[in-house]
Amino acid sequence: MWNYSKKVLDHFQNPHNYGDMENPDAVAEVGSISCGDALRLALKIDKNTGRIIDAKFQTFGCGSAIASSSALTDMVKGKTLEEAMKITNEDIADYLGGLPKEKMHCSVMGKEALEAAVANYKGVKPEKKEEGRLVCHCFGITEEKIRKVAIENHLTTVDEITNYTKAGGGCGNCKPEIEEILADVWSKVKAAAPKVQPVASAVPKKLTNIQKMQMIQDVIEHEIKPSLQADGGSIELIDVEGNKVLVAMRGTCSVCMHSQTTIKGFVESKLREFVSPDITVEEV
Repeated sequence: MWNYSKKVLDHFQNPHNYGDMENPDAVAEVGSISCGDALRLALKIDKNTGRIIDAKFQTFGCGSAIASSSALTDMVKGKTLEEAMKITNEDIADYLGGLPKEKMHCSVMGKEALEAAVANYKGVKPEKKEEGRLVCHCFGITEEKIRKVAIENHLTTVDEITNYTKAGGGCGNCKPEIEEILADVWSKVKAAAPKVQPVASAVPKKLTNIQKMQMIQDVIEHEIKPSLQADGGSIELIDVEGNKVLVAMRGTCSVCMHSQTTIKGFVESKLREFVSPDITVEEV
């Protein structure tokens, strides 16, 4: 029995913004009924301000899928497209007071629908999805999909892949293959990153601002950026205010649902390791 928060139950039993929209400015359909979850998201956008003035959804899925879709439509209304695109998978789950880890794929589906709707509004041709060798026959998940989701969300275990894609959640025969794929993904990412030695031992007790900025820039360029670029992302140093480092995420990282996890769990961790344990990193 899943442990649902009161807010999840409320959005499931009394979904907000459910239904069809007449003459929407942007529409996206993600998921598949055959796999158990499907979502149609429609947006009405003010042409002058670029703000989302209305959002509606229709879904086929479990209570978490309905609640996540309902929450997403509440969250995006009133925001500009740029502001809406910063909403992460974790933001949707947090808005609902949390989701069971086994149901995180529902909030991921909502984020994917938002990205697809915005791309539809901007006239960006959608990429072909889930082509290639089929790994999970129960839910129709390909190797390419597993690799993409693993890198975007920093997933390292088969259970995490199942939570985010459902792959491995049926008969389970594909689990050994998923484990091999994950090992290959992260070995390639690790190999792509340059091998540098921590500079903490060479750091003087008190750095000047110029020294600190130079060291931060060096670590970002040689230790952090190559790992992000392996998946089409990047990062730019904007400013340093004392021990606070201000950065901007670029490329795929700028729209990734896990950008905050990347900033805190990877970027900040590396700068603390190589420069100073007092450093904090914020996105601007």
